Amino acid sequence: MTRDTTGRGVGTTADTADTAESNQSLWLLAASPTIWAGHFLACYLTAAVWCAKAAGPRGLLDGVRTAVAVYTAAALLGIAVVGWIGLGRHSHGSGDRPHDVDTPADRHRFLGFASLLLSALSAVAVLYVASVAVFFETCR
Repeated sequence: MTRDTTGRGVGTTADTADTAESNQSLWLLAASPTIWAGHFLACYLTAAVWCAKAAGPRGLLDGVRTAVAVYTAAALLGIAVVGWIGLGRHSHGSGDRPHDVDTPADRHRFLGFASLLLSALSAVAVLYVASVAVFFETCR
């Protein structure tokens, strides 16, 4: 790592080759909220179809609880993978924190950190969605 006149790291050629903007994408940033949205839709569509077609308005949510548990485990696993990748991008290189230098490496680390934080927020949102199946017993 080389230093500029302020003493901050500006990255080496190996650093900049890995973090070149042509090799970057913002899809990782949107992955965790998309997984949460898919989980939300799957849970509520399953409950709606179950209550409308199978159990009736006073029916129990036993079958839905199993489906929601499976959906939640899959969503949390997907979000954990995205968070792990974000953490790896955030920890990439040996640059100083905070990421306030306008370099590709700092932008790379900042986007990794933002992905990690969005993953944490999405995991909490998934748990809130799943909590409905825990507290409600019937379709009413």
